[in-house]
Amino acid sequence: MVPVGKDQLPHLELTRTIARRFNDRYCPAQPYFAAPDALLSEAPLLLGTDGQKMSKSRNNAIALAASEDETARLIRAARTDDQRTITYQPESRPVVSNLVQLAALCLETSPEQVAAGLGDGGAAALKRLLTEALNERLRPIRARRREVAADPGYLRQVLADGNDRACALASQTLSDVQALMHTRC
Repeated sequence: MVPVGKDQLPHLELTRTIARRFNDRYCPAQPYFAAPDALLSEAPLLLGTDGQKMSKSRNNAIALAASEDETARLIRAARTDDQRTITYQPESRPVVSNLVQLAALCLETSPEQVAAGLGDGGAAALKRLLTEALNERLRPIRARRREVAADPGYLRQVLADGNDRACALASQTLSDVQALMHTRC
């Protein structure tokens, strides 16, 4: 199982095709590569602060490294609509519903409950609630990030250990594949 988003399914299908073809050609009795299955998350798709697909390159995302003030600034600038009443209607009000949904995820409640609680409070109330909820949710993550970033030696060691494990696994896989294909170099 490979955790992927729906937009990555074509890549996963290509991987499945390559694995099946290799197995059929070089090791039909005992397949070497497993054809990966998609593990689609129940997590909802969240839009960026501008209402478009969230992307670092579009500069419409809130980074985990962002300070609480930066987070507040980005949320204040997030798009909404001109209706005063806050409702959760993803089809007809996607940008407002996106903010409601994000607040609901942070507060561990339903989007409908968030919207009902805000009622006629308007976009400003929604953005205040979201800012508080998101900063509260990210506070321990940001603290841990600062702690880890303060120790460059630890980070270098984690990278080196990961590199060593990946190299060993890749070398073994390459050796196995060469043996199956009868192409030792």
